[in-house]
Amino acid sequence: MRKYRDMSREELLIEKASLEKQFEAVKARRLKLDMSRGKPSRAQLELSNGMMNVLNSDAYFNDETGTDCRNYGILTGIPEAKRLMGQMSEVDPDSIIICGNSSLNVMFDTIAHSFSHGVCGSKPWGKVDHPKWLCPVPGYDRHFRITEAFGFDMINIPMTPDGPDMDMVEEYVNNDSSVKGIWCVPKYSNPQGYCYSDETVRRFANLKPAARGFRIYWDNAYSIHHLYEEEEDQVQILEILEECRKAGNPDIVYKFISTSKVTFPGSGIASIATSKANLEDIKKYMSVQTIGHDKLNQLRHVRFFGNFANMEEHMMRHAAILRPKFELVESTLQREIGGLEIGTWTCPKGGYFISFDSLDGCAKRIVAKAAEAGVRLTEAGATFPYGVDPRDRNIRIAPSYPTEKELRKATEVFVLAVKLVSVQKYLWEKEKEQ
Repeated sequence: MRKYRDMSREELLIEKASLEKQFEAVKARRLKLDMSRGKPSRAQLELSNGMMNVLNSDAYFNDETGTDCRNYGILTGIPEAKRLMGQMSEVDPDSIIICGNSSLNVMFDTIAHSFSHGVCGSKPWGKVDHPKWLCPVPGYDRHFRITEAFGFDMINIPMTPDGPDMDMVEEYVNNDSSVKGIWCVPKYSNPQGYCYSDETVRRFANLKPAARGFRIYWDNAYSIHHLYEEEEDQVQILEILEECRKAGNPDIVYKFISTSKVTFPGSGIASIATSKANLEDIKKYMSVQTIGHDKLNQLRHVRFFGNFANMEEHMMRHAAILRPKFELVESTLQREIGGLEIGTWTCPKGGYFISFDSLDGCAKRIVAKAAEAGVRLTEAGATFPYGVDPRDRNIRIAPSYPTEKELRKATEVFVLAVKLVSVQKYLWEKEKEQ
């Protein structure tokens, strides 16, 4: 496979003409395919259909303590739900609060409270001039939208296969009191699928924040979302709350988790795990906000799964649906552009995304070109704060939602767009040289 960068101008023009002919043929098919979000497919949603049957009008609605889950009460969650989510989060049930149906909502609320009332008695963030937030990049766009909505100055922290650049993290956190927090997706990160190394987790636990009330927002969204069964044992990251306790920093982390991509997105269970001091602080405002979250949904999840082992088996059924899709995308990328050196990509062992880096300055045009042919991708730049990718190269690929047949078509369109935009870039550079 001849590299585009080694081709002459005449060879590039011939290649461009061939690609344009292929592209016009694809456009004529009038495709309408969506790879823009990491949504579970219909087949994945149907894995949890049995949950709809565990509670009916004849069901026993009391939890294990005898409390009627149809009524008010139990602010922090029913005991059996705290055990289940505690096992999922790798924490003691006493360290966890069961919240509503979305961990993103819990993160938003936690930041909102910190803005209005501070953290455990610290100065409210809303009264701090130009508060800052650290954002590992590429990262999760919805995280960035929360901190942008609150007016934080967001600072890019480059990601590595071991996690964020910890030299930069330590420099900012330990020396700048205006830095109030950092986003983290420690396992199968969004979008690369990286897992934080032991050293990275320990360095987080040993931070010495200049700001009182600094918090690590540890979003363990993909903690049990393995694509390969053997990875369940091999891909283990250190438990952050325990490491923080060992380091004498028990209060610097909030750990979030949910069943949004385990059962039904929008109808799952979310939770927050943290230190005793943080839990007491959270309960103060939570007791004003609600008398208790949806206990029937908590009961529904507990009775559907029974125990955490059954939840893990359930996730292997998810993996059986997702794994061929990831492998399809990866094999297509390797076959079509692997030798051209016009892009690199991750091959994650879990999570929901593949991170693709094009040649510099090409991501927006690739996404636009794919859209022209009927394939919708995540907007270029979305994986960076403010939607601005300084090198305009990162594209998040979400293989989960389409059927395999649709995904094959969408991936073929994507690689065609990558080739066409890359050829145009090299042609432009050669013309510039003349």
